[in-house]
Amino acid sequence: MPRRFRGPEGIANGGWIAGTLAGALAGGAHDTPIEVTLHAPVPLETELAVDHVGNTVVLRRDERHLVEAIPVAETLEPPPFVPFTDAARAEAGFPGRHSEAIAGCFACGVREPGDGLRIFPGPVEGTDLVAAGWRVPYGVTDDQGVVPDSIVWAALDCVTGWAHHPGCASPHPVESALLGRLTGQIFRRVYPMGSYSVVGRAVGREGRKLFGVSAVYELDGTLVAAARATWITPRP
Repeated sequence: MPRRFRGPEGIANGGWIAGTLAGALAGGAHDTPIEVTLHAPVPLETELAVDHVGNTVVLRRDERHLVEAIPVAETLEPPPFVPFTDAARAEAGFPGRHSEAIAGCFACGVREPGDGLRIFPGPVEGTDLVAAGWRVPYGVTDDQGVVPDSIVWAALDCVTGWAHHPGCASPHPVESALLGRLTGQIFRRVYPMGSYSVVGRAVGREGRKLFGVSAVYELDGTLVAAARATWITPRP
C-alpha cells in the first residue's frame, strides 16, 4: 500500500483500497456493483496478501482479514447531477480545507497538483448536496495511460463523508467518522485531464452508522460511477 494513497495519516484511503479490491474481483468488468467492507484500517508500506475465495477477494495481514470485496445484486441510486460550474463553485465552502487530520488524504487533502485528486466537496446552495469539480490529473494513470478503478472509487469515497459534516446541511451532522463499507459501480471510463462533477448526499443514520451516496458525472450529466457508503462514528 504505497504511502501516496493514504487517507487519514498512517492508513490507506478507504475508497482507493476498496477500488483496488473491486478491480481485482471484477477483472475490468463492471456488470454488477461490488460491495467492499473495511474491517480494519489498512496500513501503509506494509506487505499484505490478497486471496480469492470463491466470488470474494480478501485483503489480509497474516491471518487477519482487513478488507473483503464481493459482487452484489442491487441497483445503486446516485444523487442528482450538479453541473460542473456549480460543483466547482461549491468548493469554496469545503469544510476540510484547513483540517490537519485529512491534509494528506489522497482524495480530499490539499496535496500538490498532480499528486492527489484534490476533490474538495462543499455545500451546493439551496440543496442537501455537496459537490466538487474534479479535474483529473494525468499523474493518476497506469502504465497504459488508463485511469484505474481505484482512482474512481477514491473519488466516490470522501464526498459521502463530507456530506455529513455540520457545515454541509446534513440532517445528521458529525465531525468525525471512518469508512466502513463502500458499494460502487463504474459505468464509463474516466479520462486523464477530463473535468467531472463529483456529488454526494447524506441519506440517513442508524446509531453509529452514517449512510451516504455519491456519483461522478460527465459535463453533460452522463453518469460515470455511483456508490453507497456506510461510515462509522467513534464510540462515545
